[in-house]
Amino acid sequence: MLDILIRGGLIVDGSGAPQYSGDVAVKEGTIAAVGKVTAPAHRVIDAEGALVMPGWVDAHTHYDGQVTWDDHLEGSAANGVTTVVMGNCGVGFAPVRPDGAQALIELMEGVEDIPGTALFEGMPWGEWRSFPEYMAFLDQREWSVDVAAQLAHGALRSYVMGDRAVDESANGDDLRQMREIVENSAAAGAVGFSTSRISIHKSRSGDYVPGTFAGEDELRAILTGMRAGGDAILQAIPANTLGHIQGSEPDHSPLLDEVNMLGRLSRELDLRVVFTVFQTANQPGMWRDVLKAVSAKNGQGARLAPMVAPRTATTLTTLRCYHPFMRRPTYLKLAHLPHEKLVAELRNPAVKAAILREADVPHPDKGTMESFQPQFITSVLPLIFKMERPIDYEPRVERSIAALAEKEGRDPLEYLYDYLLEEDGSAVGVHLATNYADGNLDACREMLMDGNTVMGLSDAGAHVNLVSDMSFPTFNLVHWGRDRSRGERLPIELVVEKATSRPAEVFGLTDRGRLEVGKRADINVVDLDALDIKVPEYRRDLPAGGSRFVQPATGYVATLNNGAVAREHDQDTGARPGRVARPQSIN
Repeated sequence: MLDILIRGGLIVDGSGAPQYSGDVAVKEGTIAAVGKVTAPAHRVIDAEGALVMPGWVDAHTHYDGQVTWDDHLEGSAANGVTTVVMGNCGVGFAPVRPDGAQALIELMEGVEDIPGTALFEGMPWGEWRSFPEYMAFLDQREWSVDVAAQLAHGALRSYVMGDRAVDESANGDDLRQMREIVENSAAAGAVGFSTSRISIHKSRSGDYVPGTFAGEDELRAILTGMRAGGDAILQAIPANTLGHIQGSEPDHSPLLDEVNMLGRLSRELDLRVVFTVFQTANQPGMWRDVLKAVSAKNGQGARLAPMVAPRTATTLTTLRCYHPFMRRPTYLKLAHLPHEKLVAELRNPAVKAAILREADVPHPDKGTMESFQPQFITSVLPLIFKMERPIDYEPRVERSIAALAEKEGRDPLEYLYDYLLEEDGSAVGVHLATNYADGNLDACREMLMDGNTVMGLSDAGAHVNLVSDMSFPTFNLVHWGRDRSRGERLPIELVVEKATSRPAEVFGLTDRGRLEVGKRADINVVDLDALDIKVPEYRRDLPAGGSRFVQPATGYVATLNNGAVAREHDQDTGARPGRVARPQSIN
């Protein structure tokens, strides 16, 4: 007797092969049969007219703190994700010195915009010191999705080098300690080691992520230890990934030099390396040079997997969170008011006039988003759009806030001020931050079609008041598979492969990602016609009353994790089948 039979769907198995009609049988957490199945089952899920595919593997998230208090991980679960990989960008929470929690919190708060109060109050500090102890703690927990963890360079350097971690080069003793810790962490189940090398990544106090300027010798020593401990991967944000961003220091190395270094490390150590690739406004064609270099290096024995996004990375501006006026003196006098009263005051013409003519008051913590965002938002008004229903993530540039203001002969900043007061002060503007230098998503399409790339970069769990890209997996189907009107779409089989089997293979999670007999029963049943991405929802449900945006989707008939139905008809079932995921070679 089968546990579950998913009957009569269009199977997209994650391999890239053409879809076909059939059934998927589930027994004891694994896929027992695919095709025509006649055996009886305790439960039958009718998939007539629906797509049946593997659960999404979201390989770039930042749930490192949230997994210690939240068993739902709703933002990902509500978008059909069944496995998340956290610990990216060189920031994480293990290992940690007895007095080191605050430094790691401030680092995560600055780099990933997760409220420090939530991390301080929500996390059970003291339950671990080492990375293996952190993994052992996570082994006691259950979630709606599986969780894979990476060891972060920032945490490792802070633990070994203390106050020297940011500014000094590692000496021989430092490298020996780091190598040993990384080897033990890989043996404990780390799926990777992550490092950030970009200047915009800073702690709340303005310090760079420890490891930003690490030399190739340091990385080689660390990765030698990781290779000795298990089948882990290097995840990197290379210098100049984002080009030069106004208001930040230039990065230390050209991007292609970074790719050359990663290629050498990969080839010498027989190491899988995943690193972020975007199209940037100031280097709009560099991504093609990067992918060309990757192809050449992989042909010489490297194993490089550029991680690309299915759309622009988006940042939000709203009166509830970040906006250009939040450091103006008049606004600061009103900021303590309840939202409704604040909106009423901001509608006062005298208040509006005062705010628009004032200069910003500098924020005391220069590494915070409150310090950076006001001027940054003002500088990117030509690529800020109204977020309206239905959400258009490939809008024409003439629909931007700046373009609409110009048509009316108005100042763009004043136009944005009035727009943010709409919907009772809850209107949201969306900045298309990357992959939009051409005013469309053709670059994303080309990146996704490249044979070396893997889809990711949702940043789920991070930038909770600024970014809401947790819907990336759903966007794959909605935009590329169904709705795109401004250019060619992509085969559904390709976008499913890029977000299921491809990241699973890259991160060594080879027990999932395809609908094959013997694989884990991580499965999505999707009503493609009904699939829809919702406008981000503002909530104050983090520990200590912290705020965040959550962007759920609808159209998921069922999501199975390890053979259990975790979500059904877009609702959480309460099942918590998710556990810690480890590379298969060490299981």
